[in-house]
Amino acid sequence: MRYLMDVATLREKLFDENVIILDARSNLARPDDGYYAYMEEHIVGAQYIHLEKDLSGEVRTHGGNHPLPDVETFSKKLRQLGVNNDSTVVVYDEGNEMFAPRAWFVLRYVGIENVYVLQGGFRAWKHATYPVTSETKERREGNFTPNVQHDLIITMEEVRDRNMDTEVLLDARAKNRYLGKTEPLYDKAGHIPGAKNFFWADILDEDGNWKSKEALQAHFANLKEYDTIITSCGSGISACPNVLALQIAGFDDVKLYVGSFSDWISYEENDIETKES
Repeated sequence: MRYLMDVATLREKLFDENVIILDARSNLARPDDGYYAYMEEHIVGAQYIHLEKDLSGEVRTHGGNHPLPDVETFSKKLRQLGVNNDSTVVVYDEGNEMFAPRAWFVLRYVGIENVYVLQGGFRAWKHATYPVTSETKERREGNFTPNVQHDLIITMEEVRDRNMDTEVLLDARAKNRYLGKTEPLYDKAGHIPGAKNFFWADILDEDGNWKSKEALQAHFANLKEYDTIITSCGSGISACPNVLALQIAGFDDVKLYVGSFSDWISYEENDIETKES
């Protein structure tokens, strides 16, 4: 499927110099856990990319808890990882989580066209008994230069002033957080007015695998009437699987509200809803 690569295909490309493999494993509560797991074992040739240090920028008064990284800083990191302008990049997390899609989105945002999420992640790779290692190896510095895709994101002001007839806002968080019944992270609970709840994990089947293109089209069928789909969550992480799933399903004008709910509530004048939209 578009933007997804299975482990057998990656195995065939494992020693292709033009293929860059990035390990994006993480844990929202303990972000360094992914790095520790990487150092213990990872796909041969993979290099680590950190959710907080690489895939997110500095937290400020506004912008949410996981703003996008500074483009030049991130581009320098990619060059250090050996990324060239024509590289194919494959990112993985532990197994169909939200972290590889976040990496996929940030990579697309800075202009990398050939970027894929590994279906099943590290767990599927191990299950297939493909090679893993604890060794790390630096690659020759790449020549990547950014080409920022500004149309992939949307600002708080644009979300606030959106045309409700042609633009729809999705909230990828669990139902209880969406309805404000529980909120473990922020001082305010609920959701952005008008947002529709599409829990990110519903893009996976009962076995935890990505649903087929046809199943995803059925999942998002009620969104066909809209010209633009805006995705959000708590801070721009779990919304990314929905971005990826929508792209697979054939929706073209899909945008990420990067700051999401954590940015929205940083503006005192913004209202919050606690009922189904």
